[in-house]
Amino acid sequence: MAGVTKANWEDTMIKTLKGAVAALALTATSAIAGDLVINFDDLNPGPKQGFDDMIAQFKQENPDINVITNVNDREAHKTAIRNFLTADAPDVTSWYPGNRMAPFVDAGLFQPVDDVWDANNFHEDLAAIKATMSRDGKIWGVPYSYYQWGIYYRKDVFDLLELSEPQTWDELLAACAKMKDNGVTPFTIGTKFLWTAAGVFDYLNLRTNGYDVHNDLTAGKIKYTDPRIVKTFENWKVLIDECGFVDNHASMSWQDAIAPFANGDAAMYVMGNFSVDGYKNAGLTDAQIDFMPFPTIDASVPLAEEAPADAFFIPTNAKNVEDAKKFLAFVARPDVQTKLNKTIGQLPINAKAEISDDKFIQEGFALLNSATGIAQFYDRDAPAAMAKAGMEGFQEFMLDTSKMMAVLERLDQVQTEVYK
Repeated sequence: MAGVTKANWEDTMIKTLKGAVAALALTATSAIAGDLVINFDDLNPGPKQGFDDMIAQFKQENPDINVITNVNDREAHKTAIRNFLTADAPDVTSWYPGNRMAPFVDAGLFQPVDDVWDANNFHEDLAAIKATMSRDGKIWGVPYSYYQWGIYYRKDVFDLLELSEPQTWDELLAACAKMKDNGVTPFTIGTKFLWTAAGVFDYLNLRTNGYDVHNDLTAGKIKYTDPRIVKTFENWKVLIDECGFVDNHASMSWQDAIAPFANGDAAMYVMGNFSVDGYKNAGLTDAQIDFMPFPTIDASVPLAEEAPADAFFIPTNAKNVEDAKKFLAFVARPDVQTKLNKTIGQLPINAKAEISDDKFIQEGFALLNSATGIAQFYDRDAPAAMAKAGMEGFQEFMLDTSKMMAVLERLDQVQTEVYK
């Protein structure tokens, strides 16, 4: 070409290539910045559907964000979370408020989100759970759901045996005797993953001693060999001896334990409301299932209830914090919480959200509104190391009640180490 030397041509080509490379790099960076990675912890059909629907809505409202989801079951999520928070953190992860978030907060693996609460009026709309989401004067996540615990029972079996809902401990034991006389095991449970036993312990302790004792125990202020906790275990022994649980529960997950409930071999299940989806998937209808509060043991003890909450958090090592915060603000909206919780069969936390007309949700809402205190759950209110040892002890006791004092004395030793 006239007037163009080889040197000029090479210089022009180099500049062009540099420009192209820079443009490609910018495009790649933008794509990476636009990825939002979210880890979720529930593969059960209802919760997974609710999560998928919520993600679809978020994508529709935010087409510029490329959402990547990783969905695992809860037990696997519990095992993996510390590793992925340190090694390859997502931008958002589901986890639990209270003491269950504390180790990750204290280790600097979650980042505070006070600005998200401030910008979206969450201090008022999410007031019911604010204290549980707070630590060291900061707020560490956004809750999306909570749910009641209690006793789910086979109403058709109760009707067949002419039993009504027991309101008191003595009525419960009498109902158990009639069930056993008719070849029905009173309670199903699967303690393979331990926390189900903690639900039974919590209710026995709440009904034997009350909400303050539950909090003092999980805070390490009273010993497991305290006479009040011993009394809780003595009541548990009565429940095991006079009512009873299905055989081989230590080898069963909570989902496995639905089978004897669904086929009528067992009539009651101390469980959270998330389990209703499992009953229906096993073929039971609303007409066959009902819900009741755990009966009163001591009439002088005000009735507190269990209502664990679920939440989303932003890891400190998140790569896309801006969009992560956008997602947390979306999750807490009343319309989003209304739709999500109707699908998963739980209660929304946003005070402006609507409550499902599902009978179990209605009963749970009424129950929690009348409670004198709301406990998260033993393994969420106690530090992780204490909760692990405690739940191992609960399962051991359920398998052999003669080990009661040995279990309690060992838990005292663990408590001494955990609460230094």
